[in-house]
Amino acid sequence: MRGRPRRGIIGPMPADTAALPRPLVILKLGDTLPALRAQQGDFEHWIARGLGQAEVDVAVLDPRRGDTFPAPGATAGVVVTGSHAMVSHREAWSEAAGRWLAQAARAGVPVLGICYGHQLLADALGGRAGDHPQGRELGTVEVELLPAAQDDALLSGLPPRFAAHVVHRQSALALPPGAVPLARNGWEPHQAFRFGDAAWGVQFHPEFDAAAMRGYVDALAEELGAQAPQRRAAVRPTPEAAGLLARFAGIVARREAARAA
Repeated sequence: MRGRPRRGIIGPMPADTAALPRPLVILKLGDTLPALRAQQGDFEHWIARGLGQAEVDVAVLDPRRGDTFPAPGATAGVVVTGSHAMVSHREAWSEAAGRWLAQAARAGVPVLGICYGHQLLADALGGRAGDHPQGRELGTVEVELLPAAQDDALLSGLPPRFAAHVVHRQSALALPPGAVPLARNGWEPHQAFRFGDAAWGVQFHPEFDAAAMRGYVDALAEELGAQAPQRRAAVRPTPEAAGLLARFAGIVARREAARAA
């Protein structure tokens, strides 16, 4: 049996899923660029840092390496990483992750899907993910909140427009039935959505800092051509977007405290 990680410290998914307290699971579905991983760690480390001093254990589950999915009720919440894979390729590990996420979301488990996780969540719940008709969105962009975000547990209180980092070629082309659109921009109509009371998808990357965003711009410089220097120069901090991870951790921690009480 693998030991339970210390409070708030990233670790493996505990083998004893009946143990308390329940962990907040980072569902790892991809890896960042090797150069960035050497400098800053991988997606799960970026997310864990963004969660802050969460009053919950943080565990990592990676179905690509054969990790098994616990019952959704054994988790306090789930954050789904981005990936360089494509949802439309229907990899077996991705399809299994999608089924598990849909079960968790329908059970009311707090879920936050990021980029690939956003697309996978939408697709698994009955929407559709695929190639964006305009190609890749890349860099620091402006995101606009929609009216429904005013009363949203995760996005309420954010400014009407805020900066966010993006890098994606696929999108949630259609949201699931019953999903509530929360944010958009001129490129991407579905920058954020909510399903039920506690499942969210965000196309942008709250876990990216400016160095990570520049790393992706540099890696795709050949594709960008003459636009690369301009895109790189436009990269800037995104504090409002980054704050969503700590907000999500707070939602999970409050629910767990209420459950314990």
